[in-house]
Amino acid sequence: MPPNPPSAPSKELHVFPNPAPERDYVIQFQVPEFTCHCPLTGQPDFAHFTIDMIADQYCVELKSLKMYFWSYRDEGAFHEKVTNTILEDIVKVTDPRFIRITAKWYVRGGIYTNVVVEHRKKGWKQQPRVDLPAHGFESGLLR
Repeated sequence: MPPNPPSAPSKELHVFPNPAPERDYVIQFQVPEFTCHCPLTGQPDFAHFTIDMIADQYCVELKSLKMYFWSYRDEGAFHEKVTNTILEDIVKVTDPRFIRITAKWYVRGGIYTNVVVEHRKKGWKQQPRVDLPAHGFESGLLR
């Protein structure tokens, strides 16, 4: 049996039903190896993306997300534009309750750029945060 052909970059994002739509929970994706290039100079740009998402009815499928990010490798894009486009594309297919994308761009010309974009579903209200005290073993006080 021949091996599966390697996947190729794609702008197509796939989804699957949220297994727990009755509750808010955070899904976090870390994409530490994002690359594209500067549309003015052609030089490579590198970023670490963090996506924090509270799904509604659909979650984004990981392999398609990986192929989606890979599709930017040979594209020229300004930091602000690509970060906002990624948010819009994920919102289009998942319609999440909440999503925040933080793009930390590596240094270029002595300047680091961070771009943070958010989307909230109309009518969605965030629940108050619950902070629990640390257990003694977690805090390092008990041995």
